Amino acid sequence: MKTLVIVAHPNLVSSRINKAWMRELQKHGHITVHDLYQAYPSGSIDAAHEQSLVEQHDRIVFQFPLYWYSTPPLLKEWFDTVLQAGFAYGPDGGKLQGKEIGAAVSTYGTEASYSRAGANRFTIGELLRPLEALARYINADYLPPFSLHDVSNVSESQLEQSQTNYLRYVDARHIYAN
Repeated sequence: MKTLVIVAHPNLVSSRINKAWMRELQKHGHITVHDLYQAYPSGSIDAAHEQSLVEQHDRIVFQFPLYWYSTPPLLKEWFDTVLQAGFAYGPDGGKLQGKEIGAAVSTYGTEASYSRAGANRFTIGELLRPLEALARYINADYLPPFSLHDVSNVSESQLEQSQTNYLRYVDARHIYAN
């Protein structure tokens, strides 16, 4: 299974978690890691290139920090630009049909805060419903999300464990629950 990880972090240089996750994945030649903000610093996305990249992979994982309960802006732009009619859906579309789509997110809030009783009132799964709906609309298989919470308080050993767990998530034939 060929996996593409699309990293969307507006300030990856200062990111401890997403940068560590990305570095871990880059050690494994069978995983393609694609940093959107590095590839498109002007924000102008090459749809044909991105579509070609997506077509070459069986699993696509979107890695990003949760921004105001959503994706960073360039990832939203990627969806709008790349997942066009005639490619992702509609007549002559369906190029992502049967592919697996997942999300790996980092949050500043604690795991408990992402529950119905918590400060955010919604689970990560609920907050990522638009991505799940997108996957279903283009006939892709949506995978349970991978997440790491309370990132400002993650110890070095917890970070290392999250890297191991994330690699397992990206590689898994059957996604495990993290």
